[in-house]
Order: sequence, then structure tokens, then C-alpha cells
Amino acid sequence: MGNVQQSVTETVSLGDFAEQLRNVAIFSAIAPDELCGLSQAELVHVPANGNILDPDAPVLAYWIVLEGEISADRVEKDGSVTRIGVGKPGETFGEVLLLAGKTPTVRVFATVPSTLLRFSESDFWDMMACQPSIRKVILSHMSQRMQAYQAEAAHREKLVSLGTLAAGLMHELHNPGSAAKRAASQLRTNLLRLQELSFRFCDHKTTPEQITCMRDLQAEAISHAHVTAMSSLEQSDAEEAMAEWLDSAGVENAYKIAPTLVGIGLNPQALECTKAAFSNDGLSDPLNWLESLVSSVSLVDSIEESITRVSDLVMAVKKFAYDDRCTLRNLDVHDSIQSTITILGHKMRLKQIEVVKHFDANPASIHTNGVALSQVWTNLVDNAIDASPDGGKIEVHTWIEPANSESNSLPKSNLCVAITDHGSGIPSDSLEHIFEPFYTTKPVGKGTGLGLEIVQRIVTQNFGGKITVDSRPGNTKFVVSLPQHNIAPSA
Repeated sequence: MGNVQQSVTETVSLGDFAEQLRNVAIFSAIAPDELCGLSQAELVHVPANGNILDPDAPVLAYWIVLEGEISADRVEKDGSVTRIGVGKPGETFGEVLLLAGKTPTVRVFATVPSTLLRFSESDFWDMMACQPSIRKVILSHMSQRMQAYQAEAAHREKLVSLGTLAAGLMHELHNPGSAAKRAASQLRTNLLRLQELSFRFCDHKTTPEQITCMRDLQAEAISHAHVTAMSSLEQSDAEEAMAEWLDSAGVENAYKIAPTLVGIGLNPQALECTKAAFSNDGLSDPLNWLESLVSSVSLVDSIEESITRVSDLVMAVKKFAYDDRCTLRNLDVHDSIQSTITILGHKMRLKQIEVVKHFDANPASIHTNGVALSQVWTNLVDNAIDASPDGGKIEVHTWIEPANSESNSLPKSNLCVAITDHGSGIPSDSLEHIFEPFYTTKPVGKGTGLGLEIVQRIVTQNFGGKITVDSRPGNTKFVVSLPQHNIAPSA
């Protein structure tokens, strides 16, 4: 087995590295000998792939890269690794953990053999205390890195939401697509049958009485395409009676065409004119032609309904995508919620969950330039579905309530949205942590722990609103309150 190279650490004088430190932002305005008596640091030589910061054995410190290159990787809950940063000579890191008092969750290692200066935690605080210029640069770096973290976390959660929506779309588009395909195939068969029956008519001389009878039947069939529904027993009796009448009249396919004729409100009495106008041996073609015509109209309705369903789904996704436009606009909250419910419909049907909507807010719009509201509903409704038992119910309630504000420039009111599920509830010891990043009550591999943290950030920062939660066994309610007139601050 080959030798494993280890990091080598030595204590050095900062003055020996004055030339290199001039390229470091915190030392750009001061010399190392102006650090209030701090004259030494640890020089660390790290081999390629050697650990600098290890979550399993964390050592908090402030680091300056002098030579080489370092990388920071985060191991996700599913075992995948995300590269979150690369450090070059002159760059620094470690201030976020020191200032926030957090333990590291990423592995920092040397991509190539590297040399770094390490300041202990006490030396870091001494530098912060004695030099305002250092304090300003370090706090600026922390702010930038926190913003980058939030942007990266928001992007990841957006991808999770889009994945949820994509899975929903596959289910939602499959059903209307299959229905339209079946209807189109049957319509092709019907059109060929209509053409064949039309040629048969051409082979026989048709009397004016027969033409009038067929025209009247066609008009009646089209006008009664949607008749009052009958009970199952009534419909069965009517179809049986129609089939027997057609069979006794020598009509081909009597039992096949009987349900269609009954479906448009015809009965044997209504067909007596046909029997009188055509001899028995000539009655089959006209009634089969009528059935094919009615069936074709019904199939066109089915195709139209399926395409409308597809269009509704496309529009729902389009609204989700356009929700990211940072423009001042009136945003219909009811419309936004309905789009989310439409796209997540497949998950509800799998668990036979009923959605009860109490859309009482009027008006239901907010005037804002905030973005990503659809992502809020996607996370909250998706969580409610996961928490609900099979055959359960999710309630969505909206209302308007006055807002407390000292400003009189605009009428102040909040549009409130409550999403309630009736699952087992959130444990009381978890309730105060659910908006924290990476905290989840879902089983391993089922949640990222980012959803509710992102939801809270979107509601508070993008829309100037607030979100609260109340949970007990059998009833968990999230309430989102959004100012109806709000302009989010520019990023």
C-alpha cells in the first residue's frame, strides 16, 4: 500500500508573506504589522485531495489561499455531491462559519497541492476588533456568500418544484392525449363507414319523402345531442326496447347502434316516420348512417374536450413560468392557486384526495412586482398531499383582512390564503424548526429540507408578507398573508 500524504503545518511570521498578502482583500489597505500585535499565523501545506475542512472533524478558522486551488463540495441527502465553490490564490474563506457560529456542512479540500495561511478563531476575532477595514471586507464577503447560498438554495428548490410539476404533467397529459387518440381512431372508422353508406344511397333512387325524413332525423339528432341523463335502469330498459324494435325492423347492427340512438333521445315512436318512408329492407342504411353521424359528432366533442384539457395544462405551466417576471403587475392569487391544483391533480387522484376551495377573497389580486408565488403554492399543496391519508381532504380558503399600517398612501389590506390538511400533524418539537434550512420531518430521501425555508423567504422578501403554521393531529394549517399593494425592494 502506498504512503498517504498528510498536511504539514508550521508557525510563520506574517511579515515574511507581506508581498503575497498585498493581493488579499483584507490586507489591501493595511500592512501585516498593523494587526494590533498579531504577527504570526499557521502555514498549512495540503497535498492534492487533502482535507482542509472536514464536517466529521471540524476546526473553525479563517483561511487565506496563497498557492494552488481548493474546492468545496456538499454531500446531498441522496448521496450526490454538489460543487459549491472553488478558491484561487488571494481568496479567503471561513468567516461565514465563524460569524454565524455554525458547524461546517461541506468538505473543503485541495484540488492540487496547495499552501494556505490559517488564523485561529481567537486571532480572527482579534483582527475583527482592531481593524475597521478588515471588518468591513470580511462582513462584505459574508454578505456576498450568504446571498450566493440563498440564490443556490432557491435554484435547487425551484428545480425540485419543476420536477414535481413535470411528473404531474406526464400524468395529466397522458389521459387526455390517450382519449383524443382513441377518439380520432374511431372517428376515422366512422368517416369511412359514412362514406360507404353514402355510396349505397347513391345506388338507390331516393324519394323526396325519404330525403325530408332523413333531414328531420339529422336535425333532431344534432339538437338533442345532450339530453337529460337517465338512471342506469331506465337507460338499460330504453336501449333494450330500441334494440328489439330495430331488430324486428331488419336493421343491421341493431344492438350496436341502439345505445347511440337512445343517447340522443330517440325512441321507437320517433322512428315510425323512418319506417313509413323506407321499406323494411331499406331502413337499415339510413339508421346506421344516422348512428355514424351522431357518433362522429360525439367523438369530435371528446377530442375537443381532450384538447381543451391539454390547453388548460399548458396555460397552467405558462403561468407558473411567467410568475418569474419581475414587473409591477396585478397578480390573480386564485388563478395562481388553481394552476397549481391543476398540475398536481394526478397526485390527488392517486390518493383519492378531495380539494375543497373556499375562494372568499374579493378582489383576489395583489399589486406587486414579487416573483415565484406559484412556487409557494406548489410546496404547500404538495406537502399537504403527502401528509393527507388516502381518501382525505385538503381545504384552501382565501379571505381579505385589514392590515395594520401607519401609512395612508394606499388602502391597506392583506389577502390571506390558508391551506389545511387533516393528516397526523407536525410534532410539537419540530414545529419551531420547520422553516429552518435542511430541516425536514419527511423520511430520508423524501424531502430536501429546503421547501418551507424557500416558501418563507419568497413570502417575506419577495412579497412583504408573512406565513404562520398551526398544527395538531388531524389538522395542520399554513396561513400566508400577502399585502394587496406591495412593491418588493430591488435585488
